[in-house]
Amino acid sequence: MPVLSGLDLYRSEFHKKFRGCRIGLLSNQASVTADLIHARDVIKEVSKGDLRALFGPQHGYAGEEQDNMIETGHGVDKDLRIPVFSLYSSSREPSADMMELIDVLLVDMQDVGTRVYTFSSTMLNCMRAAKRYGKRIVILDRPNPLGGEAMEGNLLATELYSFVGPYRMPMRHGITMGELALMFNKELKVWCDLSVIMMEGWQRSMFWEETGLPWAVPSPNMPIPESAYVYPGQVIWEGTNISEGRGTCRPFETFGAPYLDTSAIKKKIHEEFLKGCILREVSFKPTFNKWQGEICKGFMIHITDRALFRSYDTAIAMLRAVIDTHKDCFEWKNPPYEYEYEKLPIDLILGNHDLRVAIQEGRDIYDIRECWLKGYEEFKELRRPYLLY
Repeated sequence: MPVLSGLDLYRSEFHKKFRGCRIGLLSNQASVTADLIHARDVIKEVSKGDLRALFGPQHGYAGEEQDNMIETGHGVDKDLRIPVFSLYSSSREPSADMMELIDVLLVDMQDVGTRVYTFSSTMLNCMRAAKRYGKRIVILDRPNPLGGEAMEGNLLATELYSFVGPYRMPMRHGITMGELALMFNKELKVWCDLSVIMMEGWQRSMFWEETGLPWAVPSPNMPIPESAYVYPGQVIWEGTNISEGRGTCRPFETFGAPYLDTSAIKKKIHEEFLKGCILREVSFKPTFNKWQGEICKGFMIHITDRALFRSYDTAIAMLRAVIDTHKDCFEWKNPPYEYEYEKLPIDLILGNHDLRVAIQEGRDIYDIRECWLKGYEEFKELRRPYLLY
C-alpha cells in the first residue's frame, strides 16, 4: 500500500476542518494524490467554492520554465476564475493584496531533500507573509525522496543565507517540508499560525521507490527519482562552467564540458568517493544552457547502491579532479545566481567560502570532508524536536 501524502489525507478527512475558509494553494505540477489527481482539483471538489487563489513557485505553477532566474508572470485560472500568483517574479513573497483574498494558505510542494532547492525558501517566505498578515498556513506533507536518515555536506554558513540556502543545514538534510516548516517557525522566529497534515505510512528509511507513490516531475530537470538522488552533489556544477546536463534528457546524472579529459580526471578520484556508483564516460550535446550545441565530454553517474552512494562526496572529489586537470579552462560562474548579484554562485551553493578556497588550493580531499562531518551531530540535535516520523 502506498504512502498517503498530506494531500491524500486532506481529501479523505482534513478538508472538513477548513469549511467556510477562503483557501489559497501553493502548488505545482507535482502536487498530486497517490492516484495522480492534482491538488487544485482535489480542493475544488472537496472544498467547493472555497478555493480563492493559486500560487506557484520557481519554474512556474505548471512547471513550464526550464532554467534558473527565469521569472514567471501572474495569471488567471479560467475554469475557477481565480488568480494564479507567481512567487518567482518581481517578488518571491506573497503581498498584502494576495493574502487579502484568503484565510488559509495550503502548501503542497514536493521537495527533493536538498538545501539549495528553492521550494523550502518559498515556503518560508509564505510563512513570513502569513505571520505579517494574520493568516493560517498548513503544510500538506510529502516524502523526502532521499529518505530521512542520511545527511550530506557541510552546514550552511550564516553569512551565505540566500534564496538557495535559508537556514544552517547540510546540503542533504533528511527532513520533510513539514518538518522544515516547524524548524523554520521556531529557529528563525517566524511564529506564524502553522500546522502540518502528516503523511501516513512514511518511514525515514524509505527512498522514493519504496513509498509506492508515482513520480510526478517536481521541476523540469528532475525527470526521474535518480535525478534527485544525484542532485545534492551534482548541483555544484551550476556554479562552474561545467554543464550540469541541462539540455539533455538526463540532467544532473550527466555532466561535462568540451575541454574535459575524462580519462585523466577519473584516474585522480579515489574509489572511496565512488562508493555506490559507477562513472561512465559519455559525450553529449546540450540543446540549451551551457555549451549549447557543442559536443561535451563528461560522465554519467549510475547509482549501484542508494544506501552507500553519497552524491556530495563524489561531486566534490570530481570537482577537485577537474580543477587539477584543467586549471587553464575551468572557471567559476559569475553572479547573478538566484537573486544574489555580488557573491559567487559556487559560494552560495557550497554554503561555505572556505570550502571553495580549500578545493581550489588543492587541499587533501579527506581533510576537506572532515570539516563538514563534524556538523552532522550539531544538525541532528537541532532537527530532533521537529521530526514527525
